[in-house]
Amino acid sequence: MPLKTLFLNPPSFENFDGGASSRWPATREIESFWYPVWLAYPAGMLEGSRLLDAPAHHVSGEETIQIAKDYEFLVLFTSTPGFPGDIRLVTAIKEINPKIKIAFVGPHVTVLPERSLRECPAIDFIVRKEFDYAVTDFAKGKPLDEILGVSFLRDGQIVHTADQPAIQDLDSLPHVTEIYKRDLTIKNYNVPFLLYPFVSLYSTRGCPAQCTFCLWPQTLSGHPWRKRSSDDVASEMAKAKELFPEVKEFFFDDDTFNIQKARTVELCAKLKPLGLTWSCTSRVTTDYETLKAMKEAGCRLLIVGYESGDQQILKNIKKGATVERARQFTKDCHKLGLVIHGDFILGLPGETHETIENTIKFAKELDVETIQVSVAHAYPGTELWDYAMKNGFITAETKMLDEGGHQLAQIQYPGLPADVIMESVHRFYDEYYFRPKAVYRILRKAVFNSGERKRLYKEAKSFMKLRASRNKWVKDKRKEDNSASTTQPVGA
Repeated sequence: MPLKTLFLNPPSFENFDGGASSRWPATREIESFWYPVWLAYPAGMLEGSRLLDAPAHHVSGEETIQIAKDYEFLVLFTSTPGFPGDIRLVTAIKEINPKIKIAFVGPHVTVLPERSLRECPAIDFIVRKEFDYAVTDFAKGKPLDEILGVSFLRDGQIVHTADQPAIQDLDSLPHVTEIYKRDLTIKNYNVPFLLYPFVSLYSTRGCPAQCTFCLWPQTLSGHPWRKRSSDDVASEMAKAKELFPEVKEFFFDDDTFNIQKARTVELCAKLKPLGLTWSCTSRVTTDYETLKAMKEAGCRLLIVGYESGDQQILKNIKKGATVERARQFTKDCHKLGLVIHGDFILGLPGETHETIENTIKFAKELDVETIQVSVAHAYPGTELWDYAMKNGFITAETKMLDEGGHQLAQIQYPGLPADVIMESVHRFYDEYYFRPKAVYRILRKAVFNSGERKRLYKEAKSFMKLRASRNKWVKDKRKEDNSASTTQPVGA
């Protein structure tokens, strides 16, 4: 029998979606959680294991410590903003269960393995990049020295085994939806723009795009694109339809429909007979014919990373797309009846007061159904991190999150202080959603659906609470900056 293993997306800030598949680890404007897809794979490979997604199931730190008492091996998916709290948690777990072995996985420890190990003696080892086989091999008794892609301390010295090759045969991995059924409560997963309840899964790993800010391909999954067979994907979705008859929508949280047209057409042909509603991420480079095939196969919504309305910024971040192409893509989607959730980022390299205004104007011109506005965060291991550090744009005082886990402006540029970026985020939302056209769209949806009405009320309360918090942070920051400038000695 393998070690009795607990796969943990750890508790953190309230509503903190910071672990196993969140692109921007943070507390959300509106309570929402993505499924811990990365942890679900190895959880399905070990007999007697359990996948615990503490944030989504509102499991506290104390409860997690008590649960961990019954396990021999803990695999924790950490994040840069969540790491300080995660090491306090496992230190407490080790105190109450000294024999337990603890492995940390995820982008943060992949990039900073030695520092992470030295900061927390309770961590027995770290797995760099993909960790499916490394943690399962360890649980089955394989010595650390013989496992590829791990880092650990021996007699105070760091030991790194050779890198493991990226997994090529994705069909050999378990179906994560079966692990959701075993260990998770799907009603706890809500994303405002997806139908409720929903289930998410991957059909590929890796992304060849070179976006400088994107965490996953630069740290965990790599750029080489690897795909599951279309038969395997369709098989999982057909089974999931039986496992979760209440599910309204399936979501592909990867880039399967953006990279290879032939692959998309092939997969859509397998999905169409299933009669399912599904959504996915998309790049604006996807052409009309591909979008049409997706729509006919049951696609409802696309999450689209527009990022900015300024062409130079898109070039700076190596987005591989143009503003004009984004316009045409949006027109194509609307023509086909595809819903769009648009993602925008403020504070990317080259951002100025003018480019922020351009992006807000651009978003209103596109007029997609819903938007998310994020603050640019430079994560260790990304090209954006190297750029920001080299140019001194990340200061010692700049935190990634506030005390509630919400995003703060971590990067500051000359002439564009953090408070301006933060203020621009909620102004972006205000200008976008308080337009008559946007208000009508929201109210029309709520009028004819009582479930949506309740959901909208809850989400509006959460958003307004965060909006007030952002405003307070901006005022406090400006007061602090003004106080510092008035007390500075003359000639300093």
